[in-house]
Order: sequence, then C-alpha cells, then structure tokens
Amino acid sequence: MDKVSNMPVDTFPVTIKDIIDAHNRIRPHIHRTPVLTSETFDREYGAGKKFYFKAENLQKTGSFKVRGALNAIFKLEGSKDQIKGVTADSSGNHGLALAWVAKMRGLKCTIVTPKDTPVVKIRAIKSYGADVILCEPTLTSREETSKRFAEENNYEIIPSADHYDIIAGQGSIALEFLEDVPNLDAILIPASKGGMTAGIAIAAKAIKPSIKIFVVEPDGKELEKCLRAGTRLWPNPPCFVNTLAEGIKIQQLGHLTWPIILGLAEKEVFTATNDDIIKGMKFVFERMKVVIEGASGAAIAAAMSTRLREMSSDLENVGVILCGGNVDLDNLPW
Repeated sequence: MDKVSNMPVDTFPVTIKDIIDAHNRIRPHIHRTPVLTSETFDREYGAGKKFYFKAENLQKTGSFKVRGALNAIFKLEGSKDQIKGVTADSSGNHGLALAWVAKMRGLKCTIVTPKDTPVVKIRAIKSYGADVILCEPTLTSREETSKRFAEENNYEIIPSADHYDIIAGQGSIALEFLEDVPNLDAILIPASKGGMTAGIAIAAKAIKPSIKIFVVEPDGKELEKCLRAGTRLWPNPPCFVNTLAEGIKIQQLGHLTWPIILGLAEKEVFTATNDDIIKGMKFVFERMKVVIEGASGAAIAAAMSTRLREMSSDLENVGVILCGGNVDLDNLPW
C-alpha cells in the first residue's frame, strides 16, 4: 500500500455523523469526564506548550471502553429480536465495560481474559455478574477461546476495538474534548488495536482539520515503521509486547482501525518504555492526585518526551488521553 497522508475523513466507513449519533445514544449513560490541567506539568515539561488531560480514567468502569461497548450493544439490540448473551476477549478494560453494559441491559456476559490479567480487573468483571474464562496469555488463545465459546453458546462477540460501532463510540471522546478545549493543536492517544485512536482521529479531523493526531505505543509495537512504510510490517501470528501497560500490549493494530490511523494520524509515533510509563504514572499520582494505569502513563510519558518538546512551536495546546485508571494498587509497577 502506498503512503497515505491527510486523507479526507469522509472516505472512511465511520463518519462524524456516526460518532455524533453514537454520542447522543450513549450520553445518558456515561460520565462527561473532566479535562484536567497541571501548572507544574506545563512548567516542567511544556517548553511553552500547555497540556490538557481528558480524564477517561474517571469514566464508568474506570476507562473509555464503556463508550464503545454501550454503542455496540445498543446498535446490536436495534438489529436483533433476541440476544442470548455477549462475549469478548479482553485484557481487562473492555471486559469490564462489556460486563457493566450487559448487566444494565439484562444480558448474559462471559469475558475471556489472559491468566496474567490484573486481579483487580477480573474481580471487577465478576462483580458486574459476568462469567470469566481464563486463557493462556497469548493473543491467539484469547481470540480462539472467545470465538469457540461464542459458537458453542450462540453468544454475540463484541470486539474490543476492531468494530465500526466500537470506533464510533470511542470517537465521542473527541466531541467532548474539542467542545471543552476548542484550541487544541494535537492529541496524544495510547493505542492497542486502535479503536479509540481511529474514532478520535475521525471526529477531531472533521471538527478541526489542522489538528494533529499522535499515537502513543509501548516499546516493541514498532508502529512508526509501519506508518512510514504505509503497510503492515508486523510478524504473524499477532503477539503481545513486553510492557507493564497491559491495556496496550497488543502489537498489531486492527484490520479495520489500521487504514483509518494510517490515513489520519501523524507518522511520528511516541514510544514509551516501562521506565517512561512508571515516570508518567508517578507524576500523575503524586502531583495531580489522580490514579491512572500503565496505558495512561504511556500517554503522560509522550507528553514529557524530548521529542514532543522539540516539535513545532505551532503545537501550543496539546491534549492527552488518560484512557484508564484500573491499576492493581497491591501490585504497583514500582
């Protein structure tokens, strides 16, 4: 595939109208999460930039994932007379969100999650009445176990990211963010399979075409190499990278999210090591008095980075997505 840059947002299957409709659909059931600021962060890391932190760690179930899960289930209910149950494979946050939505809608729910998923997330999933199936800590095991369970029990699979209704739901973050901070010049977004990144990119670019979308990744994802080549260079089968940010440990973007991110995101990708992530988490814990998990710490690390400080002075107002706060307080990474 040839390199793609600044593609029109209306060329993708998910449109700004889809995202606005999704927001209207889910708005009564979610928190309008606050936008946080920190004078200390701006002074120490801004180099003239001002940062705005969209606190999805304070969202229902502790992460942004509830937005997509709500939209996907509402759309599913509108298209089917009867739903026996829903299932998904998840490292935790999507499972939490799906379990909560299923309970609210009176649906049975089973979540497939790796054995090494933080206990706090497994416990929370079960607290919403969902069943949990533990699988081997590989992406293949997750996906095969979930698919097999769905087929055997006639459950509907609600993917964590690679689904157009999920993408539309996650894109609602950008509608709120740009309404609260219309002068944003860029947004830093941690990505696993990329559902949130794709949704925010479509909405943000439709509202403000000049805005820059930067992906944040864990060390080992190698997304920048793929974006610059304009093609998927990842080895198969898909795997996890070695990161303490379990929410973004999947190496490959989804097949539906990939062309959107390729077309709308900047080719520069911010990579966070485990040490970077810990530094970001500690700052937010200590100075902003907010609990965040490793994936959010990666976004903070990108905001702290020398690479960002050295970028154009036109990037004066930078948004940062604090995607989740489901951290195991009995096993902090430091």
